[in-house]
Amino acid sequence: MFPQVLTIAGSDSGGGAGIQADLKAMSANGVFALSVITSITAQNTRHIRAIYDLPISIIASQLDAVFEDFEITVVKVGMLSSSAIIHTVGTKLTQYGVSRLIVDPVMVAKSGQPLLQDNAIETLKTQLIPQALLLTPNIHEAQLLANQSIQTLAEARQAAKAIHRLGCQYVLIKGGHLRERPATDLLYDGRFFRMYQSEMVPTTNTHGTGCTYASAIAAHLARGKPLPEAIEAAKAYITQTLRHAIPIGHGQGPVNHFYFLTTDSPTS
Repeated sequence: MFPQVLTIAGSDSGGGAGIQADLKAMSANGVFALSVITSITAQNTRHIRAIYDLPISIIASQLDAVFEDFEITVVKVGMLSSSAIIHTVGTKLTQYGVSRLIVDPVMVAKSGQPLLQDNAIETLKTQLIPQALLLTPNIHEAQLLANQSIQTLAEARQAAKAIHRLGCQYVLIKGGHLRERPATDLLYDGRFFRMYQSEMVPTTNTHGTGCTYASAIAAHLARGKPLPEAIEAAKAYITQTLRHAIPIGHGQGPVNHFYFLTTDSPTS
């Protein structure tokens, strides 16, 4: 059976992050990508102009539509901006018996604008994170979830333990914003740590990296790789998308999801 992966997230009119990035990354990594849109954002590489949350009934109907017809093996969740949306998604995932859930806890946009309402963080912690096979916060998101400062790899380890206690099976703290080099992502399963290191690619075109990374992990997981190996493959992929990032727009441009399709790939 051809692997089928669902992304549940917000739409990015700039095409670099959100649902658009998820669909590109999943397709580039060899799976059929399905989507449920939770919010519509009016944004570009510089800022977000507006956010519109879709009605709960439409979100629920989208979920029912895809689950009743497709053999979905992995679900990736991104931007869920309100408690009501988180509750609806969490309830539906339980209803359909989703066992391989990757949660990318999108809280703040690259531009610094909030994407998760303050009162929704607790709902995320209690209703969605406990269902997750893997949680993929960046440093800023991990600080909010663990309620602590993270400046070093040692502090990231402490935060990973605190976040794991929220109920997810694995937590992957992405270390791109740490002071220490090389860039180190930290995976914790409740007992052991595993580190994934890569070069720091010198580019400012990083829009959509978190969405892309989590979606690539979901794709490789759906294709049969064990989770640690799926992360390793996704890490190699995201590094290449950054190396060939696309210098478009007047802010932080997007990564190049299909860098391998051109012989003269654009560079930053």
